[in-house]
Amino acid sequence: MADESNTTNTSENTPVAVAKKRKNKRTVSSGQVHILATFNNTIVNFTDPSGAVLASSSAGSCGFRGSKKGTAYAAQIASERAGQIAKQQYGFSKAEVFVKGIGLGRDAAIRSLAGLDIYVESIKDVTGVPHGGVRPKKARRV
Repeated sequence: MADESNTTNTSENTPVAVAKKRKNKRTVSSGQVHILATFNNTIVNFTDPSGAVLASSSAGSCGFRGSKKGTAYAAQIASERAGQIAKQQYGFSKAEVFVKGIGLGRDAAIRSLAGLDIYVESIKDVTGVPHGGVRPKKARRV
């Protein structure tokens, strides 16, 4: 009888399993694609119309290293990877594209969207333009 009292209830020692809340599957049929193309890397973000990120990828996260990250091929692969995630998980089908930067991956990233059957509604260049220049040097005192 003494043996039974020690081994009667083992559930006290194990952690209680908490029921997980089921996540509602969100569908975002149209949204925005933000492409940042620099000389060193290309970053692609798929967002909903309000700007919340749905899927993201970069040439560096796709396994490219060094100077290969700035190539058009690396931008194409990064865009395809982020596009597949957005399409599978959210049903992404229409996009407004915002391109920033002067890298080689600008065109390749946009072209790869067509290969994923994502309709491109508009393409807008949001590259920053310098105005006014840098602050001039102080006057030299002799």
